[in-house]
Amino acid sequence: MYGIIDCDNCYVSCERVFRPDLNGRPVVVLSNNDGCVVARSNEAKQLGVKEGLPYFKMLQEFSGQDIAVFSSNYELYGEMTARVVEIIRQEAPRYFRYSIDECFVRLDGMERIDLKQWGERLHKRIRKSVGIPVSVGLAPTKTLAKMASFFAKRYPGYRHCCLIDSDEKRIKALRLYPVEKVWGIGRRYAIRLQSMGIHTAYDFASRGGEWVRATFNNVVVYRTWAELNGIDCVADEQMAAKKSICTSRSFNGMISNFDELKTHVSNYAARCAEKLRRQQSVAAIVGVFLNTNFFRDDLPQYSHFEETNLPTATNATITIVKAANAVLQRIYKPGFQYKKAGVIVMGIAPSSPVQLNLFDLDAAQLQRLRTLDAIVDRINRVNGSETVILGAQQYCQKDVTGKATHFTNAIRHDFRSPNPTTRWRDIVVLR
Repeated sequence: MYGIIDCDNCYVSCERVFRPDLNGRPVVVLSNNDGCVVARSNEAKQLGVKEGLPYFKMLQEFSGQDIAVFSSNYELYGEMTARVVEIIRQEAPRYFRYSIDECFVRLDGMERIDLKQWGERLHKRIRKSVGIPVSVGLAPTKTLAKMASFFAKRYPGYRHCCLIDSDEKRIKALRLYPVEKVWGIGRRYAIRLQSMGIHTAYDFASRGGEWVRATFNNVVVYRTWAELNGIDCVADEQMAAKKSICTSRSFNGMISNFDELKTHVSNYAARCAEKLRRQQSVAAIVGVFLNTNFFRDDLPQYSHFEETNLPTATNATITIVKAANAVLQRIYKPGFQYKKAGVIVMGIAPSSPVQLNLFDLDAAQLQRLRTLDAIVDRINRVNGSETVILGAQQYCQKDVTGKATHFTNAIRHDFRSPNPTTRWRDIVVLR
């Protein structure tokens, strides 16, 4: 039996933990640089605020509505959801985190436990201890568990936990579930299925396995069909660790200066290295891309991507940042106004064992890099992200008074909330 615990309206719920006055009020969270809506409360959804709506358009279309607006605060969201995962770890025999707001569990050895009551108690404990509401879906396969969480989230009668534990319940759920929402069916396949008269998960699951193989010739689609029919075939290992990691962001404005671009690319590369260490992986390839603003027809356009192979697969920040900057040096062209850059690490493998290269760093040097990263990670975890960074992650410029200033990973976040759980300066003061 599998379960998935999904934080309801995750970013909005994290903001409301320290702002109870926002309960019952429309709330939206914006993307990086305050560009567009990426998260909405149920109240905002009822008003008609669409995901992906540009912020300036929201101001125009909902000018008379009292909507609370927040910039993305991933430090807060990551820390709060980590607390949710810790409770799940204590309550479930096995777990693996799927995304920032979703966590799968395996319920082996819990056959004699009332799973519906277990899920309801888990919701209550998380709500009481962390303040974030969650929906729990339980089923024989991961795909059916995702479907169950959908019903748990939308129908109050389930009391935040939906259990699919019989063929009768499975078929009933499949009949009510749109095929485009099925986990593993992307937009392209959904359109193709709908053109064949397949509109629900039940329509798709009712087709024969040979028809699915012959029609799509895609192992992911076939596994999705099998899971809908109660056949467990998505291994935990396929989801536990990412095969590639990308960190990218549009700039707040446009950039032509190489040193400023280097600052951003260094920050993205450092983030990739941190994510690799978090999932205990190393990468053998580092890629960098640059894009201009393709919506500006009045400006010359340029985009390029290149990658480099590392002599030894690593998750060391210094090594990955250095490699990314070397690639940036090759693909950068002066005279262009750049709008976006990103770093992608690929060739990901477990961090142990690692095959050394005769012409690269020796074991002692690699161990020193690991020790350095471990110390920096611990300092940043205790004192707040980016407390300690590389020199390459800072760019020095002069302000209007001529005084030198520094900024790190500069993005627009006019409505960002405090971080009371990770930064001493934001700690909650009781009066």
